[in-house]
Amino acid sequence: MTTHPVSPNTVLANALHHAEDVLTPRILATPPERVVLAVGTQINGAPHIGTSLVQSLAFAMAARLRDRFGLPTEVHFSALDNAPYELSTDPTTGHRYQRAYAQALGDQTLRDLVSALYQPLFTALSRRLGIPFRVETYTQQQAGEHFRRTWLRLLPRLDAARWWLAPSTGTPHLRIPCPHPGCGWAEKYAERTHVHLTDREAAQVAAVCLHHGPCLSTVTPTGGAYLDLATLYRNMVKELALSSPQGTLHVMVKGGDWVFGSHLVDEALQAVGLPRGQLPARLFCPQVVTGTGAKLSKSLIHEGRAPLPAGAADWLLDTRQWPGTITDYAEQLLAMTDTLLSDPRHFFRAYSAAEIGRMMTAPATRSVPAP
Repeated sequence: MTTHPVSPNTVLANALHHAEDVLTPRILATPPERVVLAVGTQINGAPHIGTSLVQSLAFAMAARLRDRFGLPTEVHFSALDNAPYELSTDPTTGHRYQRAYAQALGDQTLRDLVSALYQPLFTALSRRLGIPFRVETYTQQQAGEHFRRTWLRLLPRLDAARWWLAPSTGTPHLRIPCPHPGCGWAEKYAERTHVHLTDREAAQVAAVCLHHGPCLSTVTPTGGAYLDLATLYRNMVKELALSSPQGTLHVMVKGGDWVFGSHLVDEALQAVGLPRGQLPARLFCPQVVTGTGAKLSKSLIHEGRAPLPAGAADWLLDTRQWPGTITDYAEQLLAMTDTLLSDPRHFFRAYSAAEIGRMMTAPATRSVPAP
C-alpha cells in the first residue's frame, strides 16, 4: 500500500503541468517583489485534518513559488477569534445573540489558545521549508488603522455590493459587541444594527444588546467599537485592504468549500469599483469530505448530527490526538502535500477522511506526474 492516489482528469488539471501554474498569470502580469500566502481559520476548538491540510499546503506552495520564481515568500495566518463562543435567544423578542471567542475569553487567553493549537505546527513547517510566517488574530486585524480606514471608505459604496454580500436579505451583517465591561453580546443577524458616517473619519453604530438594550458606538481609524463583520463582508474588507499594489502579491489560500463563496466576494469587490486586475489571487485546496461527499465537520459530529466517517481515526477530528510528535506530524503532512502537489489531478479534487488518513500513515511515495 502506498500513498499514490488515483485521480481523474479535469478541465483545470488538463490545462496545467503543475498546481502552482494557476498563479502564473498573476505573477507575470504584474511581477511582484514578494508573495504572501494568507490562510485563515476559525478559532472554535482543536483543529481537524482539513485545517492542517490547508495550512501545510500554504507552506508547501510558498516553497514552490519561491523556488520556481525566485521570489521571497511567507505565510500569514489569521486566527478568526470572532467565531461564536456561545449563543442565546432573547425570550421577549426572539432575536438571536452571540458572544464571540474574543469577547468571552479575553485577549491573553486567546493568545495562549492560538499559541497552543497552531504555533507548534507552524514553527515545524517553517523550519522544515525555510518559509517565514506571521500570526494575527482577527481582533488585531480589525483594530488596525488600514483595515478600519478601508471599512470607512467602503461604507458610502456598500449599497452597490450589499446584494452580493447578502443575497437573501441585502443586509451584510455588522455586529458590534456590547461595550459594557464583561458583556460583549451582539445581535447575531444584526437586524436592529444601523450604521452611518458622521464624517470621513468616523461612523456611528446603533445596536441592541441582549442585556443592556440600545447602545451607540463610534468607529474611527484608530479606535472605537469592535468591528465583527460577517464572513463574506469580512473577506471583502480584508481583500480590499490588501488590493493596493505595493509590490506584494497576496494569495488567498482556502479550502475547496470556499469556491462558491469567493465568487460572491469577487463580484462585491468589482461592484464597488475594484479593477479585475486587482482582485486577489486565490488557491483552493483539496477538501476533506465524508462518505456522503459532505465537508468533514467536527461541529456536526460533536453535535451528534453526523457520525465520524467509517475508517477515520480520532486524530483526524482532533489533531492533538496524533500518535506522535508535532515534528513527525509536520513531516507526514509535508509528505502528503508533496504527493498532492506532484500532479494537478491530485490537487484539484476532494478526498475522503479515510483516504487522507491512509495517505498520512502509509509510506510516503511520490506520485508519478501525468504525461
